[in-house]
Amino acid sequence: MLGCPLPRLEARVLLEAASGRRREWLIAHGDEPADEPAAAAFESLARRRLGGEPIAYLVGAREFAGRRFATTPAVLVPRPDTETLVGFALAHAPARGRVLDLGTGSGAIAITLACERDDLRIVATDRSEAALAIARRNAEALCPRALETGRLELRAGDWWSCIGDGERFDLVASNPPYVADDDPHLREGDLRFEPRDALAAGADGLDALRAIVQGAAPHIAPDGWIALEHGYEQGAAVRALLAGRGWREVATRPDGAGRPRITCARPFL
Repeated sequence: MLGCPLPRLEARVLLEAASGRRREWLIAHGDEPADEPAAAAFESLARRRLGGEPIAYLVGAREFAGRRFATTPAVLVPRPDTETLVGFALAHAPARGRVLDLGTGSGAIAITLACERDDLRIVATDRSEAALAIARRNAEALCPRALETGRLELRAGDWWSCIGDGERFDLVASNPPYVADDDPHLREGDLRFEPRDALAAGADGLDALRAIVQGAAPHIAPDGWIALEHGYEQGAAVRALLAGRGWREVATRPDGAGRPRITCARPFL
C-alpha cells in the first residue's frame, strides 16, 4: 500500500480482497512485502477504484446491518441510510405479520428482516431478474431456512404487478429509485457505476414513489403501515402524496445523521 493514493482504509479493504488475507493478518505482517499475484491484483483494484468504481463492486460485497451482502453492478450498493427503514419495519411489523419489500435489489431489507424476526412472512419483489439472482444468493447464504420454508419469497415484477388482487400486508417497505433523471450526481463518482434504473425516477425523482403510493391501499391491512425511503429534500413531497390519498399518521423520520429519510403512514379507515 506504500505510495498508494487511496485513503488508507480503502487501500486496506482492497488489499484484503487481493491477498485473500484477513485484516488482522495484514496488520500483523504489515512490514512484509506482498507476493507478486497479490500485488498485481491490488494494483488492478486500486486503478479501478481511482477510476470511481464502488469498493462494494470491486470486492463483491458490502456490510449492511451487521451482515455481509454479495453486491454486483446488477444491484444498488446497500447504504447505512436504509437501516433506518429496516429499524422502522422491525419495530412496527406485528407478530407473525406479512411484510412486503418492493424493489428488493440485493435483498438487504427483506433478508435482514427475515434474520431478525423469524415470525415474519416476507415477500420481496424486483423487476430485475439479475437483481433477484443476487437477492437469492444472499438469502441462501444468510437465511436459507427462510427460503426453504417459504417464509421469505422472491418474486419478479414491477412494483404491484406481481402482487395478487387479494393479497394484503401488515407492512410495506420500499427503498425505490428517487433521484431526478437530470441530477448531475448521476454522472459523478460511484453513482456512475450503479444501475441507473435503481437510482433515477423521472423529472422530479418521484415517479416510483407515486406508483407505489397509487397502488398501495388495496394491499395494506387496515392497521398496517407503509414506509418509504426518499431523498432528504423529498419529505414534504412524499407526505403530500400520501396525505392526498387520505392516508393517516403521515410522518417523516430522520436517519442516523438527522436527515429526513423515510416517510411512513397508515391507510385511511
